[in-house]
Amino acid sequence: MLYICPTPIGNLQDITIRTLETLKSVDEIYCEDTRNTIKLLNHYEISKPLYSMHEHNENEKSEEIINKLSLGKNIAYVSDAGMPGISDPGAILIRYCIKNGAEFTTLPGASAFVVALVSSGLDTAGFFFKGFLDRNNGKKKQELRELSEYKNTVIIYESPNRTASTIKSIYEIFGDRNVVIAREISKKFEEYIRGSLRQVNEQLEKGDLGIKGEVIILVEGKKEIKEQISEKDILNELEKNIKLGLSQKDAIKVTASNLKVSKNTVYSLSINNN
Repeated sequence: MLYICPTPIGNLQDITIRTLETLKSVDEIYCEDTRNTIKLLNHYEISKPLYSMHEHNENEKSEEIINKLSLGKNIAYVSDAGMPGISDPGAILIRYCIKNGAEFTTLPGASAFVVALVSSGLDTAGFFFKGFLDRNNGKKKQELRELSEYKNTVIIYESPNRTASTIKSIYEIFGDRNVVIAREISKKFEEYIRGSLRQVNEQLEKGDLGIKGEVIILVEGKKEIKEQISEKDILNELEKNIKLGLSQKDAIKVTASNLKVSKNTVYSLSINNN
């Protein structure tokens, strides 16, 4: 069995009991970077054979893991922080398992963008997780133009040294919306910077905000601009419905429904114009 194991995104205590028990029980552990994972294993006094599988060798190592699983070994895979496969290696390994009929299970656990979204104060009913933007400036701006049309909260991962330039691009393309910058989630210096894109962009340009550590940018979705319905439009619609043979009461109801205005508004206008 292959176990996909999420690891703490900051505080080492943010690991589940099930993940710890799994890491203790497997035969081998594959990880994104042995230098980072060994710190976690040492902290919890776990000693297992440790192998590296990162974005540059995931295909090769996935085949290696599949072969070991076929020999009956139990293996865990962890990324440096959070849920493997989410802007981290792991997705290719999962596809290899599915293709080859290898048994695997994904353990629940920490994912930075979920924590940031819940804490942001922005809409959580619907969201679009982008992850990292393309580093090519032209492609990056094209991605942002597409994201600017989403009506749900947009979530972007970014490095601290590119945060200022990315916020500037977002402001230029999205216009002035609410934005939240979350950084160092679950760590000692966890911080949420909230404001409008205009305000936050100005603060970053002035150097008033020191952006360090891992960064998540959350931007308010595009708001629908409702077309203004005039009194004349309402009266014309009401008259049309009355001419269709509807009673005054039913005509008011249908007019309100068609134009998405309140029945009281239509009723008041009908009284005032009689």
